Amino acid sequence: MARIPPMFATQLILLSLLSSFALILVRGEDDHDFVRAVDRDLLGLKKEKLSHFRLYWHDIVGGKNPSAVSVVNPPGNSSTFFGLVRMIDNPLTEKPELSSKLLGRAQGFYASAAQQELGLLMAMNFHFTQGKYNGSTITVLGRNPALNKVREMPVIGGSGLFRFARGYVEARTQTFNMSTGDAIVEYNCYVLHY
Repeated sequence: MARIPPMFATQLILLSLLSSFALILVRGEDDHDFVRAVDRDLLGLKKEKLSHFRLYWHDIVGGKNPSAVSVVNPPGNSSTFFGLVRMIDNPLTEKPELSSKLLGRAQGFYASAAQQELGLLMAMNFHFTQGKYNGSTITVLGRNPALNKVREMPVIGGSGLFRFARGYVEARTQTFNMSTGDAIVEYNCYVLHY
């Protein structure tokens, strides 16, 4: 009877154990009825593309019909407005003028989340109401150091034509009215979507 060299026997045993372990892992994943692989075509996902949108975000705090309303006010001693939370339903327009074509609305909130500088947490959907993208949304969630010239925030998803969206936005303040708190911010959105 032929003898198996000890080194080969050890390798054979290790290979058998690893194969068994892999089989257990694969079999274990099949036991979950709540998850399964899905074919992209069934969801209508075609070729991914990169789109660029330039929008103007109008944060209207003052006046008779504000689009941004404070729901939590900061304590009186905060120079950065730390703790402030504002709900927004801000117009998104094609040009910096509020009278220009309305493309949609930025709906969500922003909150002052930094104690040492003016740093906002932005959580909002850009809800489009015009043309091909009518009814679709882009979701932005990120940190906005509002006094920086250019701020970058991630696009974390979307709906409608922006399902599975990802990308980023760049925000640049165009105007800020110190007496009313109103602001116009240019948003350049770079979005990968199907």
